[in-house]
Order: sequence, then C-alpha cells, then structure tokens
Amino acid sequence: MRPPTIRDVAERAGVSKSLVSLVLRGSEQVRPEKRDAVLRAARELGYRPNAAARSLSEQRTRTVGVLLNDLRNPWFVDLLDGLNSLLHAHGLQMLLADARLNRRTGQDPADPLLDLRVDGLVVVGTLPDPAALGGVAERIPVVLAGSREPAPPGVDVVAGDDERGARLVAEHLIGLGHRRIAHIAGYGTVGELRRRSFEAAMRRHGLAEQAVVEPSDMTEEGGYRTTVRLLSRPERPTAVFAVNDIAAIGVLSAAEELGLRVPRDLSVVGYDNTSIARLRHVWLTTADNSSHEVGRRAARCLLERFEGAGGAGRVQLATPTLEIRGSTAPAP
Repeated sequence: MRPPTIRDVAERAGVSKSLVSLVLRGSEQVRPEKRDAVLRAARELGYRPNAAARSLSEQRTRTVGVLLNDLRNPWFVDLLDGLNSLLHAHGLQMLLADARLNRRTGQDPADPLLDLRVDGLVVVGTLPDPAALGGVAERIPVVLAGSREPAPPGVDVVAGDDERGARLVAEHLIGLGHRRIAHIAGYGTVGELRRRSFEAAMRRHGLAEQAVVEPSDMTEEGGYRTTVRLLSRPERPTAVFAVNDIAAIGVLSAAEELGLRVPRDLSVVGYDNTSIARLRHVWLTTADNSSHEVGRRAARCLLERFEGAGGAGRVQLATPTLEIRGSTAPAP
C-alpha cells in the first residue's frame, strides 16, 4: 500500500490541504477543534511528513550534527542527554558522528555531517585542531561543548570550570589531613587546567614538595599503570586525584591488586561524576562537572545562533560541585 499523503489526511479530517499544512507546522492560527481533527486523522492513517520535502521548502533540515571525539567516556553521555532534551523540545533531531573514526578513514571529522546539510554543529570533547572549525562556522552555527580548547571566531564554548573543580578536590583531600597527594593528569587544555589548579592549591598550603603529578592518557588502563608506579615508591601517596572517573577506576584496581584498602590505606578521587562513580560497589568521591547542564547550555547557544544572534564566540562555564562518597577518608 502507498504511504498516506497530506491529501489523505485532509480528506479524513474534512479540511483543506493548506489547513493540514498549518497544523503540521504548529501554527497558532488554527482553531483547536480543527487542529484536533487533523492530528487525529494523521494518527489514524499513520501519516508521517516528508522530511526531505519540508527541508527543501524551508531551506533547513531541522537536524543538528554532533561530533563526538570519545565514544568511550560516559561523561559525554550525560552531556548528550542534556543537549538532546532541549534540541528535541524545539523540534530538532540530533545526528551523531565519531570524530576519531572519521580521522582514521582520512575524512575531515565534520564532513559526513556537513554532507547531510545539518543546520548546526556541536563538537563534544577535544579535537586535535579546533581551529579547523573556522571554515565550518562561516557556514553554520558551531558550539564546542565540554572542551576548553581555543575556538575560532564566532564559535561558542560551553564547559565546566575545571580550575574550580580541581581546587575543590585538592582542598577536600588536604582537609582530610593528606599531605602526599598524587595527581594522575590528562591531556589537552582540560587536563592542563586541572593539573595547574591542583598544583596551585598544594602550593597555597605549603605542600608543593609533596605534590606528585604523573601524566596519563585518561583511560582506565592508563590510570592503573600510573598508580602501580606511584604506589611502588618508598614514599607512596596517601591520596590520588585522577583526572577523570575512568582513570580513577584504574586507580582502584591497582590499589586492590597491591593489597591496599580504599579509603583506609588510600583515598581516591575522580572527576566528572559519571554513572560509573555512582555505582554502589565503586561509590567514588568525584567532582561533578555539570555535564547535563553543559549540554543544555550548548543547545541554548545553538538555538540563539539560529534565531540570529551573531557576534564573537562566548565562553560559558558551568559551576562544578564535589560529590563526597566512600572512596575518601582521613589520612592514615
């Protein structure tokens, strides 16, 4: 059977095709009883608007491309949930692309989304060369979410306040009496901001000599390997601050393997407050980086650009909080 058309809906509802079109576009010029009749007829017939035809007539696809640089990090899942909830409320659909996969296949990361004629682009996470988005931003609105890399002109940046979050972690551990504190650092601007803030807090308390910073790749395996090295030292740390929750899971695994009990022998703090940190058998103290709020703010920036807001790119930072759970305790 052929799919129902707008003419079929009009005949079933007893109205004109133009009135059906007004209802489907959400016009407020239609009387409630007529709108109800059209919507009821569309439901009964299983009518679905032709998105391609509508895109041609409106010169927009009502889609937003989302370029995600790390599909493995659960923090981005919460960010996407906040992003999608607001986009969906405004009739926009989200199309997701894997930036790493596109690079491995030799494509420019944004190309597949641009080929689909998305109305706007949200880049989630750290890209190797965010300046390359400058050409894209000249064609469609672009927002960087969850990243603190320098953005091209006209690109909005929405992220958490990494310096404040790392300071909260350091102050928490120092307040518990820890002096030998290690930080498993990350890469990119986000990793750099968290590291610098941790070191500054240690200096303020006269603990610069006891602060240890070890680079890592922000993965569970990286956190595990780094922790094994840290805990093998004669003066091992009594607390470890991992750059994110995934690396903190590696810290917990290493501590258990080496016979240390958390938090009695070793306090552990992560960052991002992902679903992993909230698992009961993990119950990780962590900095909540407001991922859902970052996603909603990124969507709001994009919507404002759609409505004609121009000008230079803005930077918005969501305020982090510290979630104290069962992985931290007073220093042994």
